[in-house]
Amino acid sequence: MPLDHYGVLVGTLTEHHRDPPDEQGRWFHVNLTVAAPAGHYRCAVDVDSKQSATGVQWRVLTLPADRLPTLGTLATGYHPLATTSSSGALDYPRHPAFRLTDGCLTALLPPAVRRWLAARAWSSGSHLQAATALESILTPGARTAIFGEPFTRGLGMHNIHQNQGDPAGSQWWAENGTWQDGTTVVFRPDGRYDVFLSKFTSQSYETDDAGHPR
Repeated sequence: MPLDHYGVLVGTLTEHHRDPPDEQGRWFHVNLTVAAPAGHYRCAVDVDSKQSATGVQWRVLTLPADRLPTLGTLATGYHPLATTSSSGALDYPRHPAFRLTDGCLTALLPPAVRRWLAARAWSSGSHLQAATALESILTPGARTAIFGEPFTRGLGMHNIHQNQGDPAGSQWWAENGTWQDGTTVVFRPDGRYDVFLSKFTSQSYETDDAGHPR
């Protein structure tokens, strides 16, 4: 089944910091503190898989506000979102703001070409490079939106990355689903959005209607 809960937190970024070095096998995060009416939320953005054979990939985009039209209408606070294309939810392969090329044209391309286009669009590197890319758009004091899954205890958000395309047999296969991808969005003074998308190299960018790899 997909994520138990999915939504977006809108608030003010007050600070951010990286996890300290950890040799116990826990994931490495960039932690954002976002202030909202209910309090300060810890938003843990994964930038390391902690698996030697699995790396992290990311994209940094600047979008006009009309590419994410629902976002500008939301009040400060946490908002649950239905995992549908009309709710304001995000989906890396399907959302028109994130698609690599026009959807109709892409469907006509051979699978190998589609995979090549996807590979060129994503940056790959170490967790330090991924953290630096995310930090490049973070501005304390800026209005910020965090898409992902809320903590079950306390104020916070996690699963702030692609939440589909995990391979069969992995522990995350059951959480695959469409229209439930996590993302960090920073509101710019000029009215545009800076956006950080991230995924793991083990996750397929091409998924079926259940969010499983094609």
